[in-house]
Amino acid sequence: MTDSPLPAATADTPRPLVSMLVIAYNQAEQIGDAVRSALAQTYEPLEIIVSDDASSDATYAAIEAALAGYAGPHRVIARRNTVNQGISAHLSQLAQLAHGELLFIAAGDDMSAPERCERVVDCWLAHGRRPDLIATDLADMDEAGQVHERVSPTGLDRYRSFDDWLVERPWLIGAAHTWSRRLITRFGPMLPGAAAEDQIMVLRAILSGGAISLREPLVRYRRGGLSRKRRYQSVDELIARMRQSNRYGLAELAQLQRDAEIAGVGERMRAAMAPKLAREQFIHAMFQADSLGERIGLVTRSAGVKLGLRMRMFLYASCPVVYAPGIWIKRVARGKKA
Repeated sequence: MTDSPLPAATADTPRPLVSMLVIAYNQAEQIGDAVRSALAQTYEPLEIIVSDDASSDATYAAIEAALAGYAGPHRVIARRNTVNQGISAHLSQLAQLAHGELLFIAAGDDMSAPERCERVVDCWLAHGRRPDLIATDLADMDEAGQVHERVSPTGLDRYRSFDDWLVERPWLIGAAHTWSRRLITRFGPMLPGAAAEDQIMVLRAILSGGAISLREPLVRYRRGGLSRKRRYQSVDELIARMRQSNRYGLAELAQLQRDAEIAGVGERMRAAMAPKLAREQFIHAMFQADSLGERIGLVTRSAGVKLGLRMRMFLYASCPVVYAPGIWIKRVARGKKA
């Protein structure tokens, strides 16, 4: 891992144009801080693209307010989608609009340290521009903006091949990632529908020029953001979330398989992901089934899926009311703690 101080780019080292992609969706209360932290970056030359993914609140107005009067050195673009794209499609869209050699990902509810771009570029140059993804540590930040402990995702330096990734998929936070443009050029835009891009882009990097970790907390990662743990108020809400997660899972598996095919390891990926794909396809089919008989048939035919999961999904799809008491008890318990 990159723990030791890295040399700064010298006067005779070409400083690449880099782009910071600030993505937002229904984050009117937080996006101003994210935008101001992007504008405060010490690195030049920097292009900043702030994009609202068709929010239903005042996010875009907050973006405009945060940018009003800016006269600094960075090139800034503010834009918004007319239709919600979702994270993977939104980031792919911005990556194709950006001009930088490196693409910094910035979530609309987080804040980048002023030296984030500068330190990551120094790291990239010190490694001969070889890595295709650099991940930094983060600082845990509460909803009031107070910084707490350091957050250190899995170190990526040890992932030197597809074999390493197959042994253990890393724990990641994509909001602290920087990609090289090569990942977009080689693998193309991400398919729409994935909930997150972190696993997808790290695998791409491992299959390409490599991924490394810079152990400096350069992103303030806000608690209670879009990645927070959900608390369900009803069985219907729980099932809706479950079905959404299933759609996300199938989309991510399709993307991983496509990227593996491009990198020449498609058959190995297909074999490795077969159990997870069987689970996700079973869940999808269970909720799509039109009759009790169809669902019973799925339970009896899907021997490759664990029996416990088959029975749980059967109950969720056929008789969800059995889970209502448990959700009610949890809701009451939370109310008492509050």
